[in-house]
Amino acid sequence: MNLTLRVWRQKSPQEPGRIVDYPVTGIIPDMSFLEMLDVVNEGLIAKGEEPIAFDSDCREGICGTCSIVINGRAHGGQKGTTACQLHMRHFQDGQTITVEPWRAKAFPVLRDLVTDRGAFDRIIQAGGFVSVNTGGTPDANCLPIGKAESDLAMDAAACIGCGACVAACKNASAMLFVSAKVSHLSLLPQGEVEKDQRVMSMVTQMDKEGFGNCTVTGSCEAVCPKEISLDFIARLNREYGVSLLKGVQA
Repeated sequence: MNLTLRVWRQKSPQEPGRIVDYPVTGIIPDMSFLEMLDVVNEGLIAKGEEPIAFDSDCREGICGTCSIVINGRAHGGQKGTTACQLHMRHFQDGQTITVEPWRAKAFPVLRDLVTDRGAFDRIIQAGGFVSVNTGGTPDANCLPIGKAESDLAMDAAACIGCGACVAACKNASAMLFVSAKVSHLSLLPQGEVEKDQRVMSMVTQMDKEGFGNCTVTGSCEAVCPKEISLDFIARLNREYGVSLLKGVQA
């Protein structure tokens, strides 16, 4: 395959960025998108040029590190797929592909396609934990949990925190991410103790980080590589409303 890549290049957060075109040849259709970028970088290094900076880790679709926008779609728009698991066979020979970083105030660009997603870490620090007694490991079945609740909790826990929901949202809202993290804990008995405090703390931190409001357009669910449901946002809103009525402070 021969392609034309239009890639966002930016040396630092302080410097302006620009789109740079790169002709790419000899791409194998079975390559992943990140493997294709590896090939491009090998060519740039051979010519003495700066390689394209991008994030990656497991490359198995479970870490959420490969956070890039491909042709205007977070992770490339292939349903339930991260950029590292997106294969080049989904593109056409001779196609022009535009590659950009996440675009959100709360995710500042560090370099090229790399953004600072530390805002998500701070939201987790605000309330994404449970308090448990130390000691011996309890029996696996000592806390009976209904299948419906456990399945819902697992669905929410599937969120990998990649930030695609923020990148796709016109308001740069983090509600899908926060709702998944709040829900998977509050649905289980281990998370009941801090349920009210958790939702207040995490929503308050989300607002502090500069994320926008949710207007339920559904774009977040459409691009989520783990297909997290909008239903969790409704659950978050209910829990937040209850906490407000109880007078819980963040």
